Amino acid sequence: MVHAIEFRDVTKTFKGAGYSAVDHVSFTVEEGEFITILGSSGCGKTTLLKMINRLYEPDDGKVLLSGTDISSVDVVSLRRRIGYVIQQIGLFPHLTVGENIATLPKLLKWEKEKTAARVDELLIMAGLAPDEFRNRYPSQLSGGQQQRVGLARALAADPGIMLLDEPFGAIDSITRTKLQDELLALHGGMKKTFLFVTHDIEEALKLGTRVMIMNGGKVIQYDTPEQIIRNPADAFVRSLVEAARAKEQFWERFV
Repeated sequence: MVHAIEFRDVTKTFKGAGYSAVDHVSFTVEEGEFITILGSSGCGKTTLLKMINRLYEPDDGKVLLSGTDISSVDVVSLRRRIGYVIQQIGLFPHLTVGENIATLPKLLKWEKEKTAARVDELLIMAGLAPDEFRNRYPSQLSGGQQQRVGLARALAADPGIMLLDEPFGAIDSITRTKLQDELLALHGGMKKTFLFVTHDIEEALKLGTRVMIMNGGKVIQYDTPEQIIRNPADAFVRSLVEAARAKEQFWERFV
């Protein structure tokens, strides 16, 4: 069976480190899944994500996309097939919102009419009226609006895979909840594979069709949210679930 993404015994150790950031990890992701990757800081989740678009190369093992070893694929063409959204957003401050979204279509030499239509389509999808936002600059947007533009830019060339590295981490809780709901709705309307890194268990369980829990560079549990809640694999996973339940119980005191 050909998987959208497959890691085969992948290890990554950074120079000078006494441990592996990713330690003999194997897993598969099917096309159209929404995988959340959960763990504390330094557990290897961002390193794992960055090996999919070859920002990092594994020391051992293989990463395959649709059955092809990505080490044999031109890195530029690979990245054009993968959307990438990070917490810092990384919008170009000197370009308008429309120009930011059009960055990859322009590199791909799309016709101007096709690019303009795609920019407006993505702004509408992101809940930003094209006439109002197309010609604004990033500094004129709120954090939530900037994150929407970052997501739109990542979707511009219609990638099959979206990598999202704590994209809502720096956003206030009200906006974050709204963006989570919008992202779920967006994923539901597309046949795209999403991998979403977070350190928030509630976010991971809410968004993921499956959740990958990492600790010390290893995958501790990889299962549906329901199975993780009902059958934690070890004490570490149990502590995450109990922390989420404790938060829920705190709010129940005021109901």
